[in-house]
Amino acid sequence: MPVNKYYSITELTREFGVSTRTLRFYEDEGLIHPERRGRTRLFRQADRRLIGEILRGRRIGFTIAEIREIIQVYKEPPGELGQLKLLMKRVDEKRDDLRQKRKDIDDTLAELDSIEETCLGRLAEIGVNT
Repeated sequence: MPVNKYYSITELTREFGVSTRTLRFYEDEGLIHPERRGRTRLFRQADRRLIGEILRGRRIGFTIAEIREIIQVYKEPPGELGQLKLLMKRVDEKRDDLRQKRKDIDDTLAELDSIEETCLGRLAEIGVNT
């Protein structure tokens, strides 16, 4: 692939299934930095890769602030090592958060089952068939 290959915003919106507004938002947030030629945005291969990583981060529940922090750590010392350590920490936090949410959902479902059982028992006591 040529090093100087540029992608238009239209090409990237089609490839990633996002709106132009989404890409402009990521630019406004300082996550990506396409070249500008007049009103035209030209995205490099590095921007394309970064968009893929941003979208992956969003899919797994990272906030824009968390994604920005992870990207920024890469750009400053200790670079990739620091980024990988931070990413692993954020992944562990996200995993713990999801496990807690799963537990909360399981507890709520058990409570709903108990309430339903109590209601069905009481309905049977008063002679109502369900």
